[in-house]
Amino acid sequence: MSDFAGLRVLALESRRAAELAKLISNYGGEPVVAPAMREVPLETNIEALSFAEALLAGKFDVVIFLTGVGTRAVLSVAETKYSRDDLITALKHTKVIPRGPKPIAVLRELGVTPAFNVPEPNTWRELLQALDDAAKSSPEFHLRGARVALQEYGVSNPELIAGLTERGWIVTRVPVYQWALPEDVAPLQSAIRELAAGKFDAVLFTTGIQVAHLFQVAAEMKLEDAMRRGLRRTIVASIGPTTSEELQRKRIQPDLEPSHPKMGFLVKETAERAAALLSKKRQGIASA
Repeated sequence: MSDFAGLRVLALESRRAAELAKLISNYGGEPVVAPAMREVPLETNIEALSFAEALLAGKFDVVIFLTGVGTRAVLSVAETKYSRDDLITALKHTKVIPRGPKPIAVLRELGVTPAFNVPEPNTWRELLQALDDAAKSSPEFHLRGARVALQEYGVSNPELIAGLTERGWIVTRVPVYQWALPEDVAPLQSAIRELAAGKFDAVLFTTGIQVAHLFQVAAEMKLEDAMRRGLRRTIVASIGPTTSEELQRKRIQPDLEPSHPKMGFLVKETAERAAALLSKKRQGIASA
């Protein structure tokens, strides 16, 4: 079997929910979508405006963009006060490091060439390793004491900040947007009840925030332990290492990560392995 063959698949995606549901259907699954998050602009844009002012004044040696959405958001906020052309020119005179393909695409639209690309799966670990590799191969990346602006996405990454600081970099955080629970949490609550009752065959996680919010709401419903038991008899598919780390913090071991950290690969490879994984998990529980 190379598809879901009618299995019920839970997706917690918000922004690309319709696209993910269609992919699940195309691979023979029955999609159930329960958004676990929504993107909320920060109440104040002080950090983004301060970043723009400092960038234009030449006060940053390096700018790290972690997400495509965040890259666009920083510029949108900055453009409320400063010239877009001036901002692009300032970026062109700064070492710009995008973490993955989405911020690269935004920079390409602006005509800004990255200092280098970070290899897949584009986590903070690969970013730090790429910085170390660049420092070994090029004198211009011996940047101890460098001033770096770090565009953040939703939550701060203490491991990345610590890694940059340990390398002697002076880090300025630039938070642009944050994540909140959906305004309507009823679909998420319903999904939690069904997970606890063992009514899903697979669940797809596309970001660690989904994991955090799922367990937050489950705890509020006093169903965290029951849901965790349900997840242990359900295929748990994680889009990549960062999301897997969040699952492991919640004592859930992912059953698979796709060969590339992209939604299409996640659905395809979960579908291909669904029958074998589900059989193995449920046999293991039955014999426990």
